[in-house]
Amino acid sequence: MPEFKTIRQTAATGLTSEHHLRLLVAQGKCPGIRSGNRFLVNVSALCEMLDAESRKAVVQQ
Repeated sequence: MPEFKTIRQTAATGLTSEHHLRLLVAQGKCPGIRSGNRFLVNVSALCEMLDAESRKAVVQQ
């Protein structure tokens, strides 16, 4: 079962900053769902997404 956390809780894990997470949400690129006025991040999907992006960046160089 996926783990969902608020943006602030996700940033506290050290994956990325709260500001970067909010930018991803605004761009529609952050995996998760809206619940009322909160956005809940799918932490495992975010880890996979960041891992894939970092691998893509290394290949392009």
